Amino acid sequence: MLTFEQKQAIIESFSELTRKEISMKRVNYHFMDSLFEKTIVVEKLHPNGNGFVFVGDLLRYENEANDKGLVNIRDYDEQQLRSIIEDAITYLGEEQEEEEPIIETWRNREGDQLELAFEQRSWNVYHRDNLEEAFGTYDAAKEYLLEEGFRKKN
Repeated sequence: MLTFEQKQAIIESFSELTRKEISMKRVNYHFMDSLFEKTIVVEKLHPNGNGFVFVGDLLRYENEANDKGLVNIRDYDEQQLRSIIEDAITYLGEEQEEEEPIIETWRNREGDQLELAFEQRSWNVYHRDNLEEAFGTYDAAKEYLLEEGFRKKN
């Protein structure tokens, strides 16, 4: 586990972040160029090594994030910490362009049909108009569909 000082050094290597001390010797790091009201990227970094990074609804972190979109970084190594901070800054600083959605049709042997659509940073699997599953990457969605016996329709 990285020490408090090591985590601070890594976080402070991101020039986009502004340090703000809060209570009980904890520190927050803000991204002042956030396109959203939310500006805190690293929240409540504590001398005991505990702290959180805001990832919102990024599906890449759906298994780690709490219901407020925060991931506990207590046991993160340097590469994991750098990666999650980069993702958080990108998440808060990138405007979402309205693009034509990517839609693929997948079928199984029984003739059931699902659609795989890229929408707002995620790959969504639909059965008719119902959202069945959502994934952070195309590969994860494809793996799911293949495991469920579906093949991409050409």
